[in-house]
Amino acid sequence: MKERFLGVEVCTENYEELSAHLLNDINEGRKSFIVAINPEKVVKAQHDPALRDLLNQATYQIPDGIGIILASKLKKGQISERVTGIDMMLRLCRLAAENNKSVFLYGAKPGIAAEAKTKLQEMFPGLHVAGVLDGYEKDEAKIVRTINNAAPDIIFVALGSPRQENWIIDHMNQLAPKVYQGVGGSFDVISGRIKRAPAGFQKLGLEWFYRLMKEPWRLKRQMDLPKFLMAVLRDKSR
Repeated sequence: MKERFLGVEVCTENYEELSAHLLNDINEGRKSFIVAINPEKVVKAQHDPALRDLLNQATYQIPDGIGIILASKLKKGQISERVTGIDMMLRLCRLAAENNKSVFLYGAKPGIAAEAKTKLQEMFPGLHVAGVLDGYEKDEAKIVRTINNAAPDIIFVALGSPRQENWIIDHMNQLAPKVYQGVGGSFDVISGRIKRAPAGFQKLGLEWFYRLMKEPWRLKRQMDLPKFLMAVLRDKSR
């Protein structure tokens, strides 16, 4: 099921339900595309129809942001649990390790995907990382060839949003993987290059506040949250 906020769709399923759907997609040969939705993206999509259409093209729009949970409550919806991009990626890596599926890491600066591969294989023994490729490779034919030769079941694309989502839409029909997820800066976090918010902040949905304390320049961006909630309250559509 999906709910709609200001024209942008968001899935109501939790990690376990999404993981089951995605495993079925792989086993049945269906291609699927995961995009993380937060209030900032929804606000931007109000002024950018192309972005709204891009987000709605995804198979699964995961509720990555406490603001989406609050908006669902305001609308008496069913979304009760955040599904963050990085945690969805980690769940998929566990799913792959447990079900003999393979993953590919594409994006980030040179060397970071390889570091993330090492960390992921430490976290999930038996995980088959079919290949890595940094986001600075310019030869499109080489990118496609490298991914297809590796023939992974799942690919994580870390090119930043919305570039990574546009890349997925443009390439998924010519690539081998079945599951595609844009993961932003997740490789940097997994590799240890960037520190994630402490577990307490994560549990309370306050990772945004932790980042704000570390990077005060984000304040202007964080003002999208109250704008988003007010717009949701005014919006009469479903």
